[in-house]
Order: sequence, then structure tokens, then C-alpha cells
Amino acid sequence: MAAGAFLKNLQIAGRKSGVTILSFEARTPPEIEHAFSQMARQKTGALIVMRDSTFNRQVGQIADLAAKHRLPAIAGLREYVEVNGLMSYGTNVAVQFHRAATYVDKIFKGAKPAELPVEQPTKFELFINGKTAKVLGLTIPQALLISADKVIE
Repeated sequence: MAAGAFLKNLQIAGRKSGVTILSFEARTPPEIEHAFSQMARQKTGALIVMRDSTFNRQVGQIADLAAKHRLPAIAGLREYVEVNGLMSYGTNVAVQFHRAATYVDKIFKGAKPAELPVEQPTKFELFINGKTAKVLGLTIPQALLISADKVIE
């Protein structure tokens, strides 16, 4: 599972940097609410929201809870920033769906799936919500603002 590998690598990097990485699981809106309560009790300093079908549908709830708990958070979907989340970094989902559609088209036209090349995204987007940063009392470094694909003010 990609999330498991990501968490393992994150924990390794955290140990090397002296940062403790905690994991909170949730699958439903009430479980998400409970996870944020746990984060607050454990005085979590920041949050990485995994890209997951459950979380993709709940970006508004997650952004609201992160703001309520004054928790800086980054997600993999630009929509998170559009609903007042702090920042997102990830691939453009629409571009990925378009690429998948071209594969389906090739298969319908007779291409053998096993012979099609495996592709990985080559462009990642950084979105920052400056209004949310101000609400959280954060100053986003200028270098990060300059490298962002979009900054919401």
C-alpha cells in the first residue's frame, strides 16, 4: 500500500531530523473528527493529509477542523486550499484522468495493456492559502510563495 510506504519513509526521515511522526487513521467524518481530537490531546504540531478517496471527499471538513485546532496542514489536492486549507502539493488529478483516458482509448483500439508504458506524473503543483496562513499566525517564506503555482490572498 502506498500510504504505508509513505508513512514508513516519513517516520525514518522524522527520526533522522528529531521529529516524532504520529499516525491517525480515519475513514468516516466522525472518525476524522475523533482523529483531530486525538491530535489536539497529543499536541500535534502539523498535519499531512494523505491523498485518499475518503479524505478527498472530506477536504472541507478537514480544512475546518485544522483551522479550529490551529493546526498547519498540507494535503495532496488543490481543492483543499480552495476550501481554506493551508497548502497542497501534488499532481493535477484532471491531468491524471486525461492520461488514463488515453490509455483506455489505446486499449479500445487494440493495444495490449501489458505493452503500454508505465507513466508517472512529472509535474507537481504547490498551492498556498495566504488568508489561512494569517489566521494561523504563520509567515510563509518568500521563497515558497515565489515557487507556488497559486497563492490565494
